Amino acid sequence: MTKLSIVATLYNSAPYLHEFHARCSLAAKKLVKNDYEIILVDDGSPDSSLSLAVDIAAQDPHTKVIELSRNFGHHKAMMTGLAHAKGELVFLIDSDLEESPEWLIDFHDQMQAVDCDVVYGVQAKRRGGWFERMSGLLFYRLYRLLTGVNQPDNIITARLMRHDYVKALLGFQERELNIGSLWIVTGFKQKIYPVSKLSHSKTNYTLSKKLGHFVNAITSFSNKPLAFTFYSGLVISISAILSIFFIIIRLAVFGKSPAGYLSIVVSIWFFSGLIIFFLGLQGIYLSKIFIEVKQRPYSIIRKIHHQVGK
Repeated sequence: MTKLSIVATLYNSAPYLHEFHARCSLAAKKLVKNDYEIILVDDGSPDSSLSLAVDIAAQDPHTKVIELSRNFGHHKAMMTGLAHAKGELVFLIDSDLEESPEWLIDFHDQMQAVDCDVVYGVQAKRRGGWFERMSGLLFYRLYRLLTGVNQPDNIITARLMRHDYVKALLGFQERELNIGSLWIVTGFKQKIYPVSKLSHSKTNYTLSKKLGHFVNAITSFSNKPLAFTFYSGLVISISAILSIFFIIIRLAVFGKSPAGYLSIVVSIWFFSGLIIFFLGLQGIYLSKIFIEVKQRPYSIIRKIHHQVGK
């Protein structure tokens, strides 16, 4: 078994790839000399990341490139890379150099000092403007509230993991992956390492992607939204019954009936919207069942590039 595997995904990574590889190689050699591998997973990158990575693999016997058949998404690409890692230790990191390859040494020192299975990075201060920071804070608080998964704020990709932990992580077979939560629920002894993440490239996560990620994260790990629909319906039904009694009593005692079509229209809109929302929410859960029961692979490998004999 190899002592160390470094796993990274590629998507618009061409401007950083050579420096990333050089720095990873240097950090690995400091830690385990020549007993390491670098696994680069091309997630259907639209730029020249794949060709550059293949050239690097042709020159460096420690490097292997996994070419996916198309873009499957960051989380699925990471799981694919982890599945091919053979190291006693596995260092997972993004390739855009916003996360420093030299953290490998720091994470390893922390792992040795506290004897844990995982050391992972958490941003001491979230990058971006006020909207980015506030939306991130809201996301993590809502996520913990709705799922019960104690995922720290501002968790990042970079993490050093022991082989047994990685093996347990790969035991999850979800097709709709939310790897951040899987990292936590896998358990083992994990330690946080505060880091300062750089910011020199535009994020690939648009607002719509972030919203989609939030919905996927919640519905993948919690049935509380379904329970919420039941209790909301119960409260609305009780309120409606009480309103009916109030109208009857008002009519019988005071001879007054409620007037105004505006309140009726607003009520219809409100409850119609509520019904559609609840039906849509249940539809999301049904769609997840639909996806999971088909058991399609979460990624497809087109080709693995490496030197012959590796």
